[in-house]
Amino acid sequence: MQPDCLSAEGERRCRRLLAGATARLRARPAAAAVLVPLCSVRGVPALLYTLRSSRLAGSHKGDVSFPGGKCDPTDQDVVHTALRETHEELGLTVPEEHVWGVLRPVHDRQKASVVPVLAGVGPLDPQSLRPNPEEVDEVFALPLSHLLQAQNQGYTHFCLHGHFSYTLPVFLHGPHRVWGLTAVITEFTLQLLAPGAYQPRLASSERPTG
Repeated sequence: MQPDCLSAEGERRCRRLLAGATARLRARPAAAAVLVPLCSVRGVPALLYTLRSSRLAGSHKGDVSFPGGKCDPTDQDVVHTALRETHEELGLTVPEEHVWGVLRPVHDRQKASVVPVLAGVGPLDPQSLRPNPEEVDEVFALPLSHLLQAQNQGYTHFCLHGHFSYTLPVFLHGPHRVWGLTAVITEFTLQLLAPGAYQPRLASSERPTG
């Protein structure tokens, strides 16, 4: 892991690397946006995740996710969508100046574009948050050191109509399994934060859009 990923220099490096994509993608229409909260838990760099409520409709209830949701017509751009949804789900207010930039969009099975927004939220105790019980069952953090350990990394092979279709990363041995698009976004984040320590074993982990 890059030791300076939470330092001012680490933040400047990430902002610089994300500047082009942020300028290009921030105002582009998208179906949804999520916030990737980079935090410090008891001094340890970590990513903050949610466990979606089991009471939600749809196939993703009970899944691990980053806070976020559908873009609203009143949102100025995808950054505002991610910040608004994070406040609604977790009661966590993240100032816009804490946003480092926009990561590469991913697509779900319906070809809907989901834009990840990386932000530094500082020291945080996940247990101090008061998530909306209608949307979130649990909030937890996974240290970057845990995510970067090879024994906690794997891949899931997906089939479509009985035939192999695509492979996505999965992160194991935490409170809950991180898989699907959330794992893909996690992989993008690790590649940015710790390029010397994390090397994906796939040429591309993004779910095909077809």
